[in-house]
Amino acid sequence: MPFPIKTCVVCEEEFELKPDKPGYANRCPECSSPEAQQESAAKLSADELAYKRGADAERRAVIKDMLYGKK
Repeated sequence: MPFPIKTCVVCEEEFELKPDKPGYANRCPECSSPEAQQESAAKLSADELAYKRGADAERRAVIKDMLYGKK
């Protein structure tokens, strides 16, 4: 059974959609590989990570109060 032929939304070239292809299903391997590299390069510093962790905890607390709070 041949692989389906798709058209890349970025470069508009045709490619075979294989099962273990990295990236998005509507982009060819050449167009989706730079994004995978950018995501791994965008690491957060310790301060940014601590801020994000605190913001997430505060967000969870507010949602919990909204859902289960007695008013």
